[in-house]
Amino acid sequence: MPHTVLVFAPHPDDAEYYAGGTLAGWIASGSRVILVTVTDGSKGSFAHPSEQLTAMRHAEAEAAAKTLGAESTIFLGYPDFELDTLPVGQIRRDFIRLLRQYKPDILVAQDAFAQGEIHPDHCVVARAAVEAANFSKLPGLYPELGLEPYVVPEKYYYSEDPARWNKIVDISATFERKIAAMAAHKSQIEFMVAELLEQARQAGINVEETMGGFVQDPLAAFQMGMGSMNAEMGAKAGYDLGEGFYYERYHPLVEAMLPQG
Repeated sequence: MPHTVLVFAPHPDDAEYYAGGTLAGWIASGSRVILVTVTDGSKGSFAHPSEQLTAMRHAEAEAAAKTLGAESTIFLGYPDFELDTLPVGQIRRDFIRLLRQYKPDILVAQDAFAQGEIHPDHCVVARAAVEAANFSKLPGLYPELGLEPYVVPEKYYYSEDPARWNKIVDISATFERKIAAMAAHKSQIEFMVAELLEQARQAGINVEETMGGFVQDPLAAFQMGMGSMNAEMGAKAGYDLGEGFYYERYHPLVEAMLPQG
């Protein structure tokens, strides 16, 4: 098992949403998991103003990390939905600093090459993460940080693109912990469910009749949807529940020289 896992997440709930079961499994086996949240999450709500939401999501992220068993979240504090307005390379520099500082055995981040991702924050973080993972080893890059170059041994890049998954992690035993951690992100779950219900109503669906009690219980609705998604992922590897990643270790030529099996 890895000794240290570093997670780069665009928003306060992304780590648990995409990789919570996997992280919970590593933590249960004694790994140190450090969560890095890039934005303040201040735009993701229909009900709360941005200045109020920032504090709420900060507190929720801390509670979720505690529930998961991870270390307290590192907040970079960039404004939500504005990462694509930053100077090119700024997030990459932040990530290289953190990689050199914490020297993780595993990096978990968004897959920069997955299809279908439309959120600009996710796209920026994904690109910065893969660049940082590949180039933090270069001594001539950001020497002013005063940190030794570092090679990241293993990378787990998450996405919702099945074509990119080459590794499915069994989370059958840790799904409940994942849901418990996600439950701490109360404002985000309410936002995601409210958005889904609004779309359903615009489509002419009677959500009260179709979804029944789920309309009044956002967490139950979220758990049902999350369970369905993780069941679909897990089925690809014969698991009840799973999380999909693009897993990367060494250069393909090096991998080809290693013993198989």
